[in-house]
Amino acid sequence: MPALFVSHGAPFTLDDPRWLGDLFAWAGSMPKPRAIVVVSAHWEQAPAVMSGTAAGTPLHYDFRGFHPRYKTLPYATPNATVLARRLTGALGRTPVHEFTGRGLDHGAFVPLMAMYPAADIPVVQLSMPGLRSDVLLELGLRLRSLREEGVLVLASGFMTHSSAVFQQPELAAVTGAFDAWAVDALARGDVDALADYRAKAPGAAIAHPTAEHFAPLLVAVGAADDPASAVSAIDRMVMGNSTRSVQLT
Repeated sequence: MPALFVSHGAPFTLDDPRWLGDLFAWAGSMPKPRAIVVVSAHWEQAPAVMSGTAAGTPLHYDFRGFHPRYKTLPYATPNATVLARRLTGALGRTPVHEFTGRGLDHGAFVPLMAMYPAADIPVVQLSMPGLRSDVLLELGLRLRSLREEGVLVLASGFMTHSSAVFQQPELAAVTGAFDAWAVDALARGDVDALADYRAKAPGAAIAHPTAEHFAPLLVAVGAADDPASAVSAIDRMVMGNSTRSVQLT
């Protein structure tokens, strides 16, 4: 299986036919995974911990300000105990604590509802153990071996995550420049540049005023055999931000 970076979108994207269609088609272009490990922008905790593995663990509705019905959406995935055991083995000898009552957050379940609506694949969400680039790349490296077993590594963030662009539409030129820089860095397999994006990317402070939505990209890069293999599955600017999503092998 490949490693993916998905610009996951807010809950209301589940009402966007084009977005749903793009993600569903992307999933259909790949073999069906045996299991999925998700690293989301919305869960940072060190050391790394995992979500509940019981079948039908309730979702973690980690948002507000949207229509209440989005907090009633179900996504009841199968038991993921076997996946959790393999995940612990991949991460090292220290057991990974399971938060039994914590289900998938919206950075995980929103794209998965679009990609695999049948909810018939075991899923475990893994926290980001910090936002340091070297830590994230190392986490991806440890997950790499799972791909050979048919496990999809899905890193969920957003290629640009600027709220300032909503009030100043002209800043779309800045987020667009950041997106173009990221595409070029990925094409060159320049892991060092991606890791040091704060200093090297144009408009980084506007495109990512905080780091958590870019950080999952580094997990996907670390999980790839070839960082220069990135192919853009989705390439759209929406409300001034890049929804670029990439697939790496």
